[in-house]
Amino acid sequence: MYLHIGNDFSVRESEIVGIFDIENTSVSKYTKEYLANAEKQNRVVYTTFELPKSFIVCFDKDFNETVYVSQLACSTLKKRAYGIK
Repeated sequence: MYLHIGNDFSVRESEIVGIFDIENTSVSKYTKEYLANAEKQNRVVYTTFELPKSFIVCFDKDFNETVYVSQLACSTLKKRAYGIK
């Protein structure tokens, strides 16, 4: 199954490693370094130009990492993933 993460972007649920709240996790220097490193390696995909609320870490079947930055909140993505209304 696929999870719609904002605008025209969807990812396979089986490839998702984690969904993280940007506001809470970016306080840590390790998360800042992780995101900066991913950006330098061109592994970050921005799904919007609006204020980001979450980022989704994915690995495909070849273990290629992609970080998606989304304007959707973690709670919204969780509801979509579990089909909660």
